[in-house]
Amino acid sequence: MPNRYTELTALGWTEWFDNTAQCGPGDALARVAAVDRDMLLVMDHTGTFRAKLAGSYLHRHSLPQDLPCVGDWVCLEKQPADDIGLIRMLLERRTTLRRRSAGEAVEYQMIAANVDCVFIVQSCHYDFNLRRLERYLVMVRDGGADPCILLTKTDLVGPEVLASQLAQIRSADITAPVLTLSNVTRDGLDELERTLLPARTYCFIGSSGVGKSTIINHLLGRDALRTKGVSGSGEGRHTTVRRELVLLAGGALVIDSPGMREFGIMGAEDGLEENFSAISRLAAGCRYRDCSHTGEPGCAVREALDAGEMSRQQYDSYITLREESEFYRMSHAEKRKKDREFGRFIKSVKKDLDRY
Repeated sequence: MPNRYTELTALGWTEWFDNTAQCGPGDALARVAAVDRDMLLVMDHTGTFRAKLAGSYLHRHSLPQDLPCVGDWVCLEKQPADDIGLIRMLLERRTTLRRRSAGEAVEYQMIAANVDCVFIVQSCHYDFNLRRLERYLVMVRDGGADPCILLTKTDLVGPEVLASQLAQIRSADITAPVLTLSNVTRDGLDELERTLLPARTYCFIGSSGVGKSTIINHLLGRDALRTKGVSGSGEGRHTTVRRELVLLAGGALVIDSPGMREFGIMGAEDGLEENFSAISRLAAGCRYRDCSHTGEPGCAVREALDAGEMSRQQYDSYITLREESEFYRMSHAEKRKKDREFGRFIKSVKKDLDRY
């Protein structure tokens, strides 16, 4: 079936969206480039313009993950003379990048949508953390995007430190591609640029100050995203305040995102299975199908751990992430159940009041 919206191909539109899009008559298509509270910046083949959500859409969708985020495709109404478009529908997402909301709330927070590849950025200097890296990898894989690890600030460490970090990544059974880069010497920048393909969408995530915005500015060839100088320790100072989708001269689309202190996991069973593939393969040999790998007899995972075929760190990381994912998934399901019950209660009260 031919693509009905060939003019949007450069913005990441593919046959997959063409087969799933169901906009209303007269509606146009656009992609979300940024979200500023109740106003969105969207782009189509003519350029960027502002848009807002229709009241009917807000009435039907109350959950945060149901609202458009950067990278989403939307159906909207906009006349040539209008300055602002009116969004009426959110198209189905091909991939998602989300985390458990920071703090006490048991909800998903959308980071980006329809991303092809996510660059997980860590500084070789002070930011490198294998357990945090596994956490990012689980959620990236769970959302369906391809992960790539980007180690920055290589000019601040010796070759032996970088080699040790690369060895730690491979010893943890992490199979994602790894790139290294220095924003100062620009070593590795050409290789990164060759990785970015036209009409594909890439998102850069990581802690504050690891150089995400500086990297994108290098790729753009201009200071489109604000950055600050490094501190006395050589670490950057966080300045990105919103997620934003930008189009590079070479045709790739990239999303910068604010640094994240927390990256909570919730309901990420698929991501866990894919990221810890060695443990998943061993689990197929457990005596019980619902084995928790924490003490049951006939557990192939524990047997491999006891035989030294798996590191204690890798096992502990898997168990910790799995238990966190399951705990918050159950909490989220319970919250949704209570919300539905409360909604039915309110409706019944309204019906009773209407009788009088």
